[in-house]
Amino acid sequence: MSKREGSLDAPTRHPVAWREAEYYAEAPLQDELERVFGICHGCRRCVNLCNAFPTLFDLVDEGKTGEVDGVEKRDFWKVVDQCYLCDVCFMTKCPYVPPHPWNVDFPHLMLRAKAVKFRKREVRLRDRILTNTDAIGKLAAIPVIAQTVNAANRNGVARAALQTALGVDKRRELPPYAPARFRRTVQLQAQWPVRDGERTSGKVAIFSTCYVNYNEPGIGHDLAAVLAHNRIPAVMAKHEACCGMPKLELGDFSGVERLKEQNIPALAELAAAGYAILAPVPSCALMFKQELPLLFPDDAPVRAVAQAMFDPFEYFVLRNRDGLLETDFKQPLGKVAYHIPCHSRVQNVGQKTREMLQLVPGTEVVTVERCAGHDGTWGVKQEHFEQSMRIGRPVFRRMAEVRPDCISSDCPIAARHIQQGIRDGGADLQAEKVHPLTLLRRAYGL
Repeated sequence: MSKREGSLDAPTRHPVAWREAEYYAEAPLQDELERVFGICHGCRRCVNLCNAFPTLFDLVDEGKTGEVDGVEKRDFWKVVDQCYLCDVCFMTKCPYVPPHPWNVDFPHLMLRAKAVKFRKREVRLRDRILTNTDAIGKLAAIPVIAQTVNAANRNGVARAALQTALGVDKRRELPPYAPARFRRTVQLQAQWPVRDGERTSGKVAIFSTCYVNYNEPGIGHDLAAVLAHNRIPAVMAKHEACCGMPKLELGDFSGVERLKEQNIPALAELAAAGYAILAPVPSCALMFKQELPLLFPDDAPVRAVAQAMFDPFEYFVLRNRDGLLETDFKQPLGKVAYHIPCHSRVQNVGQKTREMLQLVPGTEVVTVERCAGHDGTWGVKQEHFEQSMRIGRPVFRRMAEVRPDCISSDCPIAARHIQQGIRDGGADLQAEKVHPLTLLRRAYGL
């Protein structure tokens, strides 16, 4: 195949045409599903990534013809429901992504199907509720209510009731809610002297994310402590709402747009002022870096925010390469079993967390680069719990067998999922679950 046909070109993604009426037309959607499913059936390289592809291949193999034309069109939705838009198939596996003439973008096709389903109001009230992360967080993180919610999440009777009411699996360990929100308690140093030879942006703004703000504010405080130790000026955005990833995964583009309108003005103002914007949850960084620019390709402020958005460890490694990061580590970290989440992998910045932690003397980092199977709200749902644990089983096994001192993942939800999987699998492992930012703060002796 010639370079003109795309085999030697880097993968590229087309903007999502979600404002066009044709995008929601079911007949063209069904035709495209059949076309792409036929290509996937003939390739099958992605069979081990998630449950969407095994579901597809089983439908084909059990069909009348052994090909996609033997699958009932209504069964295509079974494949759509198994995709949680991690993007790994596009970024790491598929040889037919654009600019290849076959133009396969499996995640964006699944997104289109989810959007059609959402527009037809064929989503559960449960799913609409779970994607309102700000509303849930603002209520559940009220001090007295937080204690009540946390106690209920540990109570078998209450969890059974929650499963009946909302379909949240009673076996899933849920993250706690913090009675003191990160944005209300963080203390940042907004001014430090400029260093000679400063090339990396010398000041940052923190986009705390719903999870850090309402569930684990300690992660944000660890980030703030590391920034202060490195004398990097830091501020918070004036206003912050959910990044929109949960709404995107539901196919709710209008919900994504509403959240974009809340977030982008304040973040674009920071970007214009020269701030690097750090989001300590990979899904949120990915939303601003890649997803919003594809949804709003003509929006200049969106593009400006995308260029200013960084994963914290991506930023720290850049600072270190400029000779501007403190490396006065005082505490070894021992053996760290580190899981790199899918939404970190598809940012295409490399394993910056591993690279940073390996700078700490007396530290061994064993990286597991495979989907853990949780993905936001997908893994908490009763209909997906067993599948999420099965997908994560190779990760659980690998991280346990290296006998680490701690297990860690940039995605705190994935880390909790991995910890549960290791324990439920019967492994005799006492390793501590620690976020990489907490590890870095610990290494500095802060």
